[in-house]
Amino acid sequence: MKLKSINPYTEKINWAYDSFSIGECRARIEKSRTAFSLWDSLPVEEKAKHFKTAAEILRESTDTYAEIITKEMGKPVRQSKNEVQKCAQLCDYYAENSTELLKDEIVDIGTEKSYVTFEPLGVIFGIMPWNFPFWQVFRFAIPAMCAGNVCVLKHASNVPKSALEIENILLEAGFPENVFNTLLIDSKTAMQILKEELVDGISFTGSVGAGSKIGKLAGRGIKPVVLELGGSDPFIVLEDANIERAAQAAVKSRFLNAGQSCTAAKRLIVVEDIVMDFIESFEFKVKELKIGDPMDEKTDIGPLAKKEFLGSLERVLKDAKKKGAKPHVYGEEHKKGFFFRPTIIPAASTDMEVCRTEIFGPIAPVITVKDENEAVAIANSTEYGLGAKIWSGDLDRAERLAKRIKSGSVSINGMIKSDPRLPFGGTKKSGVGRELSHYGLREFVNIKTVVVNR
Repeated sequence: MKLKSINPYTEKINWAYDSFSIGECRARIEKSRTAFSLWDSLPVEEKAKHFKTAAEILRESTDTYAEIITKEMGKPVRQSKNEVQKCAQLCDYYAENSTELLKDEIVDIGTEKSYVTFEPLGVIFGIMPWNFPFWQVFRFAIPAMCAGNVCVLKHASNVPKSALEIENILLEAGFPENVFNTLLIDSKTAMQILKEELVDGISFTGSVGAGSKIGKLAGRGIKPVVLELGGSDPFIVLEDANIERAAQAAVKSRFLNAGQSCTAAKRLIVVEDIVMDFIESFEFKVKELKIGDPMDEKTDIGPLAKKEFLGSLERVLKDAKKKGAKPHVYGEEHKKGFFFRPTIIPAASTDMEVCRTEIFGPIAPVITVKDENEAVAIANSTEYGLGAKIWSGDLDRAERLAKRIKSGSVSINGMIKSDPRLPFGGTKKSGVGRELSHYGLREFVNIKTVVVNR
């Protein structure tokens, strides 16, 4: 079987690779397990040097890696460059802070000595998505390897070149061979790896359905797991908000990466006193977006990553229309490429599929509410709980509302951006566990207590 990388703009094949058999996977994972002994024995300071070098390589070749991202999944190249730079920042963070984050914690309980130490588990299996093909992998792998683990990667089948380039970057940065190992496999083979319990921990980003199956297999083998399963993030705009700023942020949050982001503003929830002014400003800014060739530095919205996504979005729009929606569609039709034009649904209702499920595409439903209490109720009326945005001129009020929102993170008067210094993850069906910061660093370690008596 071939893994094909198809350019979403030209619709032509970029690269094609033979996929690995389960036997090849077993052999590669065994090599990673052997590499674990070497990697774990290196002092934290030595590991940190490799992270620093990786950051330098990413910065030096940003244009090259950004082009690969754009060709494989259609992201505008300007955004792809930002993604590569963000990976470099992540490497810098753990290079500079790993010693402090992993040092033993001394606890005085009246004995000669007592402390908590953090030991790596072994081989961590990352199953990663295509929407941020570099960032998602670095976000999982760098903290895991910083803690002393080794990683094997099953990347999304449509971005195999990105997967291989990441492995090459880490090898060039001096990571010992097989500390990071790419498996070119399909989902069926990945599930077989879990069934055979070949790994010591699993990090997965993707759908609730797949996450549920992976969680079940992890539980059967008593393996630690981090699941990041997406969201339906509310973007609440209160009557005392700066409407221009809120509208500008809403455009970026909803349409960045053609709306293919877990933390995108999926539901715009606006208080009725200002909803008409907000929609007017929002629509004006959407009309300014440049849609087209993702390799053009001026492009704001490129094609969707896969052709089949077009049908899914059309079905969502059809459902909304049946329930009374009158969508506003912007931009010109494209004869080639997997393009879906930016769409706003004013006066969206909560029974529409576009407001109930995670929509990966440039569709923005606007829900009108009477007041902040109805806004919070609607924000929480979903199975997801990844992120939320609140816009208000009263920061104390916004913080009070933030405490009522059931989500892993809340951004007040701004977009949600994953930052190496802050934990990232969700609640409810948005997942379990955390990535990034010291919380993510300790997801795949044995937290060991040592008590010394004289």
